[in-house]
Amino acid sequence: MNFFVAGKMGAKNVLTPKKKEKGMPIEIQVGPPGITISQGRTFMVTDQRGEIDPQTDAGVYAIDTRFVSSYRLFINREPLVLVNSSQLSFYAARWYLTNPKISTESGDVEANTIDLTIERTVEEGIHEDFDIANYTGQQISLVLELALRSDFADIFEVRAKRLLRRGSMQTRWDERGRSLRTSYTHQDFHRAVTYQVSGTHVPVGFANGRIFFEITLEPGQEWHTCGELLLEHGQHIKKPAYGHRTPEQREEPLSEMDKLQARWLESCPQLLTPNDHVYRIYRQAIEDMGALRIYDLDVSAHAWVPAAGVPWFVTLFGRDSLIVSLQNMSVSTGFARGALKRLAQYQATERDDYRDAQPGKILHEMRSGELAHFRAIPHTPYYGTADATILYLLVLSETYRWTGDITLLRQYRRVAQGCLDWIDHYGDLDGDGFQEYQTYSPLGYENVNWKDSGDSVVYADGSQVKQPKGTCELQGYVYDAKVRMAEIFQVLGDQGRAQALLQQAETLKRNFQQVYWMEQEGCFAYGQDSHKQLITSIASNAGHCLWSGIADQDQAQRTARRLLQDDMWSGWGIRTLSSKNPAYNPYSYHLGSVWPHDNGIIAAGFKRSGLADEANQVIRAIFDAARRFEAYRLPEIFAGLKRKGKADFPALYPPGANIPQAWASGCVFQMLQTILGLRADAPHQRLYVHPTLPEWLSDLRLQHLRVGLCTFTLHFWRQGNRSRWEVLERTADQGTAQQDLIQAIDERESGSAHSQDS
Repeated sequence: MNFFVAGKMGAKNVLTPKKKEKGMPIEIQVGPPGITISQGRTFMVTDQRGEIDPQTDAGVYAIDTRFVSSYRLFINREPLVLVNSSQLSFYAARWYLTNPKISTESGDVEANTIDLTIERTVEEGIHEDFDIANYTGQQISLVLELALRSDFADIFEVRAKRLLRRGSMQTRWDERGRSLRTSYTHQDFHRAVTYQVSGTHVPVGFANGRIFFEITLEPGQEWHTCGELLLEHGQHIKKPAYGHRTPEQREEPLSEMDKLQARWLESCPQLLTPNDHVYRIYRQAIEDMGALRIYDLDVSAHAWVPAAGVPWFVTLFGRDSLIVSLQNMSVSTGFARGALKRLAQYQATERDDYRDAQPGKILHEMRSGELAHFRAIPHTPYYGTADATILYLLVLSETYRWTGDITLLRQYRRVAQGCLDWIDHYGDLDGDGFQEYQTYSPLGYENVNWKDSGDSVVYADGSQVKQPKGTCELQGYVYDAKVRMAEIFQVLGDQGRAQALLQQAETLKRNFQQVYWMEQEGCFAYGQDSHKQLITSIASNAGHCLWSGIADQDQAQRTARRLLQDDMWSGWGIRTLSSKNPAYNPYSYHLGSVWPHDNGIIAAGFKRSGLADEANQVIRAIFDAARRFEAYRLPEIFAGLKRKGKADFPALYPPGANIPQAWASGCVFQMLQTILGLRADAPHQRLYVHPTLPEWLSDLRLQHLRVGLCTFTLHFWRQGNRSRWEVLERTADQGTAQQDLIQAIDERESGSAHSQDS
């Protein structure tokens, strides 16, 4: 072990991106066919024109309800023509539209002579500004029409494309108030949306289902108005925070939201590197994590909960928030603190088969739409998850390692004990020491591991595996959890409990290696079925066993080699299922697609097993994919199609993936942490560093990395085949003894050194 003190930066330039070389392939970027803006639990999904087609999933959503299901704009009854559109931020977007050739009383107006600019912002409600300019060279009179419709559909029904109307709706135009209000009532369930016109004295009316503006413009004259969408749920009204603003005011920052986002960006470590692609990927991931924060679930100014993804998963999730918390440890422990608190509040205390709840279990998903209100779905909350309860223990342990805050262990000791009891009594259905899952709710999920689609667990012949079943990664999670909890109980002074947990973990590890290992395949089996027969399919879940540490060294190396064979390796990452399996479909959700977060966990497992080159291969593939997605933003999932050369690009998941998505953003941080080999031990005032930089990321600086009460700036660079590093700056909060201490493991030979167990 070596102790290092802070040193100054040398002459190396780590700030200037490299120039593009001549002859490099054209940069290709792909993205979703629409624009989504969101803030908190309100979001608006439109096409590129800024409109909402009622035949699609687009709409204005909040509190698991679609408030607006159709939105169309017309000029003199003709649809407008899109010029261009783009997001300005996660909560704002702008559209440039123009006119087709239209007829008026004073004559025809040629195409592309009228400009309409729309700018929208989301915060609780939605505010939109309309600006029209006349470039015809003559006076014109026109009518701008806005057609709005609402279905108040539950988000589950929108996703299932099965819309049922149960209550009654009424629409009323208030001419004096210049507002259109549509309400929906079903017994004691109430929703309503109001479109309020403001910011102009131009005549406005309502007829034939459309709000219309009668506009007369002189040559070169501009016209402005704005509208607001107010969303009612029960007695609560979500109103836009911004209101009417002049064009000059619209260029100024939007106070509260921008302040919150600015504070988030300032609090996160900064990454500086000459690799411009990596810099942009990291920066976009940081911005997206801030955008996914659900502010009305904040525990405090330093403890938050992330939305799992926009548009479908803007709510409290168990598995998602916990995995995101683990991914974000080197960036911020705020998500972990928030997840630990909110999930503890809903830890099950009794058995409820309709909701798949048992004492000690951590929830899967919380919903508050119409179906949940009337208990037509069990998401109040729903506890159908086999891994969230286990992951809770991993997050508690890892948060302690990064913060050194022993009060967390005392605060959540009872919650952790409940999780351990659930693992032993409800997670292990038959008492054989392995985890199995079985749902009891008539509306429960068939699969409740991370691959929770109904068809995700298949035999090697492609047929479906019936419940109960125990997938391999669950066993690894439990092993890791019990090792970590042994450490925690030792810290809390319960030596007997700590020793018992270690013995249980070692027994599980030994039995797992014997039962789940497939010698012929050189890989861990996907799982066990209800008859305790191995599910011999090759699936990405096996890679999670390296991350958890339940595999021995030989098994880890052979599993890594198996996952990198052509049937699992797409070139853009490791597939969820082997292409040799008859059930394989590269466009499926879990039967052949590529998930960035899945690959992040697997890469971390490779590095833990001493396979740095293999880890970097996986990370390079995911980063290559991110380069080709719009704004360098990784989607939740993309197709597992084979990569076809340098000019190729990944294919989107056809039904539409969540973008932004918390797992996908968080995997960027986990992958960089893997490359740098960062491992925190704040309770003992240590930060372990084991960099294995690839050639494509040969120089970077990580500024303001926080471990416990210390903050570090570290410089990493590649010299020949070796990865080197130095401490540039070290600061500590007052009253801490950490000022003089950083302990590091510096394995000099990149790609051949073995990382330390985490």
